Amino acid sequence: MNSILINHKATEDINISCFGEVLWDCFPDGKRVGGAPLNVCVRLNALGIKGAMISAVGDDQLGHELLAFIDERGVNRNCIAIDTVKSTSTVQVSLDKSGSASYDIIADTAWDNIALTDAIIDLVHCSDVLVFGSLIGRSAVSLGTLTALVDLATFSVFDVNLRAPHYQLESIVELMKQADFIKLNDDELYEIAKAMGSPFHSLEQNLEFIAVQTHTDYLCVTKGSHGALLSIAGKKYYNSGYLVNVVDTVGAGDSFLGSLLYQLCTDTNPQYAIDFACAVGAMVAQSHGATPQLTLNQIQAFMYPK
Repeated sequence: MNSILINHKATEDINISCFGEVLWDCFPDGKRVGGAPLNVCVRLNALGIKGAMISAVGDDQLGHELLAFIDERGVNRNCIAIDTVKSTSTVQVSLDKSGSASYDIIADTAWDNIALTDAIIDLVHCSDVLVFGSLIGRSAVSLGTLTALVDLATFSVFDVNLRAPHYQLESIVELMKQADFIKLNDDELYEIAKAMGSPFHSLEQNLEFIAVQTHTDYLCVTKGSHGALLSIAGKKYYNSGYLVNVVDTVGAGDSFLGSLLYQLCTDTNPQYAIDFACAVGAMVAQSHGATPQLTLNQIQAFMYPK
């Protein structure tokens, strides 16, 4: 098989590791499993790619419930540590009338303290792709582990998720320079480009500015209900979005990224990859929770209804 990111591997032989937060999103009506890297990992597994999670939970009821969910979804959790000192992470989620979310993220939890181990190093060495997000950078311990792993990775994907006040733009830019693939939304694109000194006003110009400044050939910017733009070595691929009734947007961007990576690792058509990823993101946005179970047949029927 030939694909854009990985050559000569069957889908079931592709290994992707995701590094970062695993947590409970706490809504007014109850809690749901979350964390951007975990959401990406769950979606990859659902689509047939072997995903492994690198993180930590507390030795508490919430942690053990989280691990049970991860086992249920088939995610490799050999590198999820159980921290006997720090607690499992929780996030208070608020939704506005349009379903857009805001987050109150508790600090200094188990995933803020992910130690670098031989097992984690071995896992990343054996992985075709390493996916990581920006929230993990709020902690010096986990950021140090991440920095070491990015240096070891065959191909690294940076999923930018700016959650005030849990980031510093200087460290975000440094991680972007280390990554092989950068994914961010349009608001994040403009904020980061401006901080980097961009004189431009259009989305495409700012995306190209970031590509040049970070020496990155693979970039993707999501635009909410208006779809997304994928740039590979300067060539642009667009999707204008899918019309759905939004229930909540939590996890939609994560499933988008997992689906995009699935297509880029298994196929040679970037346009279909961005169309497929936007479809999955829209399907998640019209559902409750970050990781609704979707089959390939359901995704195809959504993209091409009869």
